Amino acid sequence: MAQAPKSAAKAKSPARAAKATAARKPTTGRSRNASRTEASSGRPVYLVDGARTPFLRARNKPGPFTPVDLAVQCGRPLFARQPFSPDEFDTVILGCVNVIADEMNPARVAALRLGMGAAMTAFTVQINCGSGMQSIDTAFRIIEAGKADLILAGGAEALSHAPLVLRQQAVEWFGGFASAKTPWEKATALAGLRPEMTKPVIGLERGLTDPITELNMGQTAEVIGHLFGITREAADAYALQSHQSLAHAQNNGFLEGEVNPAVTRDGKLYDHDDGVRPDTSMDKLAKLDPVFEKPYGNVTAGNSSQITDGACWTMLASEEAMRRHKLTPLARIIDSGWSALDPSIMGLAPTLCSTEILKRRELSREDIDLWELNEAFAAQVLACLAAWEDEEYCRDVLGLDGVFGRIDRDRLNVDGGAISLGHPVGTSGNRLVLHLVNAMRRLGLKRGIATECIGGGQGGAMLLEVA
Repeated sequence: MAQAPKSAAKAKSPARAAKATAARKPTTGRSRNASRTEASSGRPVYLVDGARTPFLRARNKPGPFTPVDLAVQCGRPLFARQPFSPDEFDTVILGCVNVIADEMNPARVAALRLGMGAAMTAFTVQINCGSGMQSIDTAFRIIEAGKADLILAGGAEALSHAPLVLRQQAVEWFGGFASAKTPWEKATALAGLRPEMTKPVIGLERGLTDPITELNMGQTAEVIGHLFGITREAADAYALQSHQSLAHAQNNGFLEGEVNPAVTRDGKLYDHDDGVRPDTSMDKLAKLDPVFEKPYGNVTAGNSSQITDGACWTMLASEEAMRRHKLTPLARIIDSGWSALDPSIMGLAPTLCSTEILKRRELSREDIDLWELNEAFAAQVLACLAAWEDEEYCRDVLGLDGVFGRIDRDRLNVDGGAISLGHPVGTSGNRLVLHLVNAMRRLGLKRGIATECIGGGQGGAMLLEVA
């Protein structure tokens, strides 16, 4: 498997290993917002509505929708149920990581296609897996500060449209050939073309590899799974539960109103998340080979998030906007936080930002009724849960007096997650927040946290209360 950083490998416990790894940077991985105790003391901000498309699994070719197509498919039915015109929004913020060449600033393109008017400002945010949550957080802070009253915040991603990239040798050859002037120069350039230059590189594969540690995201999951002793069987069991939970939610109508069907230009209907495998089993999962660290790794295609296309929108409003448009709040956004740590253990970041919010708000684990923790990898989720139960990690890394404690599984990702749904990276953070709110309202719960790890060694979290 991937070698843990040398400083981590010499440590005597998972906590020391994680701390030593994080300490390779000037910061120990504490939340950047740790000192912002007054960060959420402005105007109240509410989530008043939201919807998403079905998440569609990539199938070795470009899917039926681009990122903007998905944003439009999601936005039109959402707008249709509002008592105001789309041009009443103050601005549009959209998370998108793999922006395609024909849709520069997809937030603006989507706003125009949605009929929000030429005067509608719109901008795109990118913080890898946290982009969809960043759009909400940015809208939250703008409204809280009194600079806007109604903002459309979302995420859109079509990973199936990730480009094939030319190798650097090929790029240099094309540059040389284009600059050749005479027939002799062109002939000389042609003679330098080699067949291997024409083999493209999968852009998504490069995008999911950290340029600092040179580990891909699956390898970072292997690292923290190793540090906290997460077994292959435990990871597969978690993945199985994710599929079963999503299938249960679909069969019982729990996603109605949250998931809007999408229709292609030739009339094909997509009305559900199609990555779910309700017929999978521990035996089937056990037969899958490791993907990232052959032959002894524990991270497989079956216990990893799926490569997926999808979009999600949320509507944030001030009290003034709710009165003006007669809107009913679903939840109030209480606080948010972002954290950073060594990229090789990026999967532990949710423990940092989530814990920091609770400390800042003087809340405990018992005060949180429901959690949405993005399922980048089963091993990554389980490592976070294990870290929160490790006394040394909680003391030395999280700055707690004792263990954070156990998060009961019936409070975590109750309707499945990215392992069964898929992980369209620019969208997932938005979906986490929206579904957390919908699930809390369905279950009669009050307070919840949505959190996720972010490629490159960061994490984001958001605390919400049902209105």
